[in-house]
Amino acid sequence: MSAESWAIAAYVTLVFVIIVIMLGASWLLGGRAWGRAKNEPFESGVVGSGSPRLRLSAKFYLVAMFFVIFDVEAVFLFAWAIGLRESGWPGLIEACIFIFILLASLGYLWRIGALEWAPDGRRKREAMRSASPPH
Repeated sequence: MSAESWAIAAYVTLVFVIIVIMLGASWLLGGRAWGRAKNEPFESGVVGSGSPRLRLSAKFYLVAMFFVIFDVEAVFLFAWAIGLRESGWPGLIEACIFIFILLASLGYLWRIGALEWAPDGRRKREAMRSASPPH
């Protein structure tokens, strides 16, 4: 066997030895006491109530996706800012076009209401409340 094979074999063996030592130590040193609260879920000291399955509106996920998309675009602009001297005027024009497309898409999303993730009932109540004259 070559020297590289021995090095890989020694590395893999050492990894398995460390894994066995860590698992053995946790088994030896770990607590084995079964109290009445051992199987209770722990969440900041508060016992949960209700179903753990929370139903979220699809609008929530849309807003989250829009956030990720626009956040990634900020990374592209940061990379452009780093290479500003190398890109020159053509890079500035391209970045301005890019920013214009971002602003146009944000305006479009705002206009169609895609950024509103409040329930429709609450939005209608707020619209009626703002349309009614003050007392």
